[in-house]
Amino acid sequence: MMRYRVLLPAVAAAFVAGCTTAGPSPFPEGKAAYSVIPESAPQDFSVDAIKPGDRLAIRVFGEPELTSETYIVDSAGYIQIPLIGEMIVVEQTPRAVAAEIERRLQIRYIKNASVTVTVMERPMATFAVEGDVNQPGVYPAQPNSTLLSALAQARSATKTAQLNDVVVLRKVNGERAGARFNVSDIRRGRSPDPQILAGDTVVVVNSSIKSAWRDLLQATPVLSLFYIFK
Repeated sequence: MMRYRVLLPAVAAAFVAGCTTAGPSPFPEGKAAYSVIPESAPQDFSVDAIKPGDRLAIRVFGEPELTSETYIVDSAGYIQIPLIGEMIVVEQTPRAVAAEIERRLQIRYIKNASVTVTVMERPMATFAVEGDVNQPGVYPAQPNSTLLSALAQARSATKTAQLNDVVVLRKVNGERAGARFNVSDIRRGRSPDPQILAGDTVVVVNSSIKSAWRDLLQATPVLSLFYIFK
């Protein structure tokens, strides 16, 4: 039994050493993190603006061949309209799009075109939570979503999560960006709780030392029996 007590710390040290990670991510942390993922971020679109993925109903009075409820805004923000062709509509209001369609039709085809545009269906805006949380997945993004509320939706971080280095990934001006946050400080009110936007990904990494000790303690009864009967 004495041999087991002497050897166990060495086994534990080796086990922990074998589970170390390659180091923290290269994204900014502390105050610099909030310049990338701010506490309050401007939304990409106004409430009534057209977004990629929207299904539009376009009605042209007296022109049934141009009228449809199946115009889908593609990922680049365009729709295809008969007689007009490709047209950018993203970030514009339905009223502005209707006016532009009228203008283009009146140039060559319909003298007094009358057009209405309505957003019929909109895909749900979501963010993702990955890593060492109890329920990773994709969740609906709300105007008041924050990092803490995102973790709460994922049923909180696990006991082996590294809460001082939680990463938020975001596309900024078409480029991939990210920042690291200390969730423990945010919970204590020492740091602001950054806003989470649609399209963001929250990554909670595993603390290898905590995980190694947990696995070692779970294996301890087996090790005890091995050394008792050896």
